[in-house]
Amino acid sequence: MRLLENVRTHPTLWSLAAALLLPPGAAASFVPFRASFTNVGAALVLVALIEGMAIVGRRLGGLVTTVSAAVWFDFFLAPPYERFTISHRPDLETTISLVVVGIVVTELAARSRRHRRLASDESVYVATLSKAAANVAAGVDSTQVIADTCATLTKILSLRECHFETEMGTPYAQIHDDGSVIHVGMRWPADDYGIPGPQSQITCRWRHEELGRFVVTPRPGVAVSQEQRVVAVAVVNVVASLAHAQKHDVRARGQR
Repeated sequence: MRLLENVRTHPTLWSLAAALLLPPGAAASFVPFRASFTNVGAALVLVALIEGMAIVGRRLGGLVTTVSAAVWFDFFLAPPYERFTISHRPDLETTISLVVVGIVVTELAARSRRHRRLASDESVYVATLSKAAANVAAGVDSTQVIADTCATLTKILSLRECHFETEMGTPYAQIHDDGSVIHVGMRWPADDYGIPGPQSQITCRWRHEELGRFVVTPRPGVAVSQEQRVVAVAVVNVVASLAHAQKHDVRARGQR
């Protein structure tokens, strides 16, 4: 149980350890049969191992497995044996092919995983926007809508904290409708470094009228994709329609 918990806690370390240790074990298992089993067949087994690690250990795991497999294929299965030297051209070609196929398989696995994640994320984003719009249309109390919006932004943007301010106050880094982040007058690379801290803001705006802002406290160094930032601003824009309507209702009551 502790081992499984440790694996879940540190998946990258465990995948790298497997990427380094499994190829020599697999290559060494063919040593008793290297006189009768072709090196091409052994290379195909190692490619299957690379594919498995590319799926489980992500891109880094696949690439490390590829290099490790090529090195130990040379050491155990290519004459002269148990030396990091290749003297026969067919074995050299097999080693090169193993590396090329390993890299291709790793990249294909990474792209497939990314497409699946994007499709899943898009479904979540549509559901998020639908829920926000439904709350506004149903006339849910503004306090509850703001609380739900803060919870939604916290989840989408991987925040530490989020709250709403009716006054604009000190300007922070701004997340715009197109997902761009402007910090001290320059475009901030949030895709790589996350949302700038200690705090940033998403302005709650309806038809060029500023109604307040959601102040977000990001987790340092956690990358946030442009799609996530665009959805976050879209959710705030939906809430802005409610804030605008309630603001004008208050003004109308005061004039009576």
